[in-house]
Amino acid sequence: MPLVTTNPTTPSLRFRVQNKQDVAPNNPEKTLTQSRHRAKGRNCYGRITTRHRGGGHKRLYRQIDFKREKLEMPATVQTIEYDPNRSANIALVKYEDGELRYVLACRGMKVGDTILNTNEKVEEFTPGLCLQLRNIPPATFIHAIEMQPGQGARIARSAGQSAQLISLDGNYATLKMPSGEIRKLHSSCRATIGRVGNEEHGDEVIGKAGRTRWKGIRPTVRGMAMNPVDHPNGGGEGRSKSGGGRQHPCSPWGQLSKGFPTRKKSKTSNALIVVRRNGRKMKKR
Repeated sequence: MPLVTTNPTTPSLRFRVQNKQDVAPNNPEKTLTQSRHRAKGRNCYGRITTRHRGGGHKRLYRQIDFKREKLEMPATVQTIEYDPNRSANIALVKYEDGELRYVLACRGMKVGDTILNTNEKVEEFTPGLCLQLRNIPPATFIHAIEMQPGQGARIARSAGQSAQLISLDGNYATLKMPSGEIRKLHSSCRATIGRVGNEEHGDEVIGKAGRTRWKGIRPTVRGMAMNPVDHPNGGGEGRSKSGGGRQHPCSPWGQLSKGFPTRKKSKTSNALIVVRRNGRKMKKR
């Protein structure tokens, strides 16, 4: 659906850009919802470990079928629904045996469409078809991709995202990730054909601070706007070259935020990365 602007009758509507979606009313399937505990940035001891979280509207969690393990049984799309827990929309599908499940709604999916989960080769690759990487032709755009066989979808799950299958070589498939990284995955991992829907999500303009609070995000104050006693980047009269701003950006506790990678070098999946997202090729060991 198109992005909609409104007449500036109030300050919050002056810059508001809304994504008008053609989705069903907010009435999720009760058997597929559950309550969700929101930690509000606290750990098990009640101490704040992630700042700027708290409040927000109540949400029910929709149980999404990321594994798609119900094989060789067609399912019909019943509704396309809004999900407050993710940027993508979700689709309620009904299998031939009557079971209902939620899946991610891909681009072009509409009510009445039929989707299938299979391990066999097919002739027609329609959006929503879920199958193993070894059975997908190269250059196909896919989403909801497993990192390990049987683990469930981990890659390309947010609105408008997709990865591209580059090639198949033995037991491994080479993919180009949404970040630009090129990596290998086992060819028995499952993926879904197409791109995730609701691609206009990133073009929305919230319009007022209150909508951010509804999402459970509390205000953030820049370190440069603080005093030296409160933050390492504080001090100075406004934008200062001596006080706030001359130092490297860091956290209130002095942890630098730029200039070095934070990914662990001991990750076993590093061996499957061919090209980093910054364009650097990985050295072969």
